[in-house]
Amino acid sequence: MKTISLERSYGGTQGVYAHRSNICNCDMTFAVYLPPQAQERPCPVVWYLSGLTCSHANVMEKGEYRRAAALLGLIVVCPDTSPRGADVPDDSDNWQFGSGAGFYLDATCPPFDVNYRMYSYVSEELARLIASEFPADMARQGVFGHSMGGHGAITLALKHPDRFRSCSAFAPIARPTLAGWSRPAFERYLGTDEGAWRQYDSCALIEDGFRFPELLVDQGTADAFIEDGLHPSELQRACEKAGIRLNLRMQEGYGHSYYFISTFMEDHLKWHAERLNR
Repeated sequence: MKTISLERSYGGTQGVYAHRSNICNCDMTFAVYLPPQAQERPCPVVWYLSGLTCSHANVMEKGEYRRAAALLGLIVVCPDTSPRGADVPDDSDNWQFGSGAGFYLDATCPPFDVNYRMYSYVSEELARLIASEFPADMARQGVFGHSMGGHGAITLALKHPDRFRSCSAFAPIARPTLAGWSRPAFERYLGTDEGAWRQYDSCALIEDGFRFPELLVDQGTADAFIEDGLHPSELQRACEKAGIRLNLRMQEGYGHSYYFISTFMEDHLKWHAERLNR
């Protein structure tokens, strides 16, 4: 692991790091905020998964999470959203596929299956690295994210309820198998058998018996992607049928950007801290 940068912030440290990923077969970059409490003891970990076109840097620069994380004693881990590099296949004319659009799945179709394995990268390889290199209490983990990252967060929590104690999302892509911006990507990553897509669809996972105790979701009412891309009503319907406690907060007038995310970031971190410190 190589340290790219370290900055003091709210008594803690914001770091950016790089390492060679054996799962993604390329160099990967990620960010970690260590609160001041981490100087004395291991701290709970909250994973933030970013959305389409983003990297680790977007939330680090716009998300306004450090003050709350410092007060609450939370480590915040921000992975990249896809593999990157000259040897990684991409579609530079399509912002909904390839670089910045890994969808937190493991591709099975060539040539993307060699590198685009973000599900295993986040859930296995990066988790091991965080556990070994940082003062992280891996028995207390939460996960949240935005849009594509909200989709990733909920699917990870549903598949690993023994690992994550809390899960929340900002405007998640709740039903990617129906959404206009994810269906073409799923087909190129996973093939035409839509049955294979269900393992990366939050609503489908719930329908197939996967469970998580409770979810917090914030959704802006002025979000331009709410109808074709996000489908919060689908998530609400699936959770109600399965008996999952979903706190879906429709936030009047908010859109899809980091103006929305930063407004409710502290709410989400407090929500995670309450559950991680029980």
